[in-house]
Amino acid sequence: MTVTTGLKGARVLITAASRGIGFGAASAFLQEGARVVVNSSHADRLKQALETLRPFGEVSGVVADLSRQGDLDLLVRETRERLGGLDTLVYVTGSPRPGTFLEQDYSDWSAAANLLVVSPAYLARRAAELMIETSPAARQVFLASVAIREPLPNLATSSVCRIAVAGLVRTLARELGPRGVRVNGILPGYIRTERIGEVARDQARRHGTLVAEEISSLERQIPLGRLGTPDELARTILFLGSDLSAYVTGAMVPVDGGLLRSVG
Repeated sequence: MTVTTGLKGARVLITAASRGIGFGAASAFLQEGARVVVNSSHADRLKQALETLRPFGEVSGVVADLSRQGDLDLLVRETRERLGGLDTLVYVTGSPRPGTFLEQDYSDWSAAANLLVVSPAYLARRAAELMIETSPAARQVFLASVAIREPLPNLATSSVCRIAVAGLVRTLARELGPRGVRVNGILPGYIRTERIGEVARDQARRHGTLVAEEISSLERQIPLGRLGTPDELARTILFLGSDLSAYVTGAMVPVDGGLLRSVG
């Protein structure tokens, strides 16, 4: 049996890809021969990312804010225009600011729900419409967090709102499977990105410690003893977004170095 990703020439859309997890995913898909559209809400960051990614393959960028319906519509329209269709969607997004439940007000919850619940669901629908029209075997991959299984300290809005991604994945797996679209999710643990720095700084402020001490504390919780990297996470994204996972749909896969203690 020959094992292949089947991504050569595949049409891929990756959101929030100017840095971190999304950037790592874009690099991985490009190196497999995919044609990729990446997104960021920051024009300067997107420009810099494209300059780095272009040596790996065919890539273009769209400036769009994932919290705005019009920008989500624009993202799908531009993907159709530039790629002619869509085979794989990878949904990555930023995270709400750290904070405990009692520190979050109405605007915090509203913004988090829009970004982590409404936006992925709406983009999934628009992407699915394009996929059903243009791809016989398409994939959607949604990035959530281990916090949906075991809530993390001082990340109340993220721990609550990202749970919706699991419901979205299981719902779409059943509804879109008969239409040739597989839908899966990933639960990243502590990945070495700017978000980890933000969390560590928040913890250091609360505990009166150094940021480096908080990073070390996080690493001690992980059985593998270290933070993951965006490139390591990208390998699982690549698996779920390609032919390698041809009979996998509705799954929520932890990529956390063994951090989760729960079963199931």
